[in-house]
Amino acid sequence: MSRRITLDEFINEEGEKRQESTGEFSGLLRHIGIAAKIINRIVNKAGLMDIIGDEGGQNFSGDTVQKLDIYTNDLLIEYLRNSHLCAGVASEELEDFISFPVNRANTNKYIVVMDPLDGSSNIDVNISVGTIFGIYKRKSMLGSPATMEDFMQKGTDLLASGYVLYGTSTMFIFTTRERGKWIYL
Repeated sequence: MSRRITLDEFINEEGEKRQESTGEFSGLLRHIGIAAKIINRIVNKAGLMDIIGDEGGQNFSGDTVQKLDIYTNDLLIEYLRNSHLCAGVASEELEDFISFPVNRANTNKYIVVMDPLDGSSNIDVNISVGTIFGIYKRKSMLGSPATMEDFMQKGTDLLASGYVLYGTSTMFIFTTRERGKWIYL
């Protein structure tokens, strides 16, 4: 039986294969992965933590907001902000995008679009849920706040997209675009 590798090991191995790699994109994926590990633990304990059920309102897309939606949205935003690699985020749970403060190193080249917890209403009946995300390279100038133009890009401009499926075994699946073709990892 072959040894399974961790997400960090995989990201490092793939980054080492690319001479132009700076580690920034890998770092952003790591931050999403860390947040996903925490979300997995919370999803599995949601009943014990009293974070199951409706929050009482509707999100911008018209879905009923669940307590877990709010929790996972806030958690992912926190991890993306603290990465200093992400210029901003747009979420199904937010009416508008969030532009993060500009960092001194100007390494915030990416923006993330996401549904922090897709299928959250399924938690009550023990059906799998997941996080869906897309990563774009920002269009606006480095060293400035993210703009609406950064978030209004075509799907064909995605650098990467993926999902995390939470359940008895958590799976982190993503694909990247490299020089005009999609690489499935």
